[in-house]
Amino acid sequence: MLGIAAAVLFFIAFLINAANIVTNDMLSSTNFMLIGLALLALQVAGVGHGWAARGRGRRR
Repeated sequence: MLGIAAAVLFFIAFLINAANIVTNDMLSSTNFMLIGLALLALQVAGVGHGWAARGRGRRR
């Protein structure tokens, strides 16, 4: 789920950059890319990985 959110943020950053939309400092394309990278790092670290399904696994 975090990867999808990161992809959406990267797409928004691309649109801001490609359309040369002038935004304030808080909504710049660089900030969107950095937030997307942070979300990808959290996903790779395993933060958003199936927290609800932990107790449902088979034990042998």
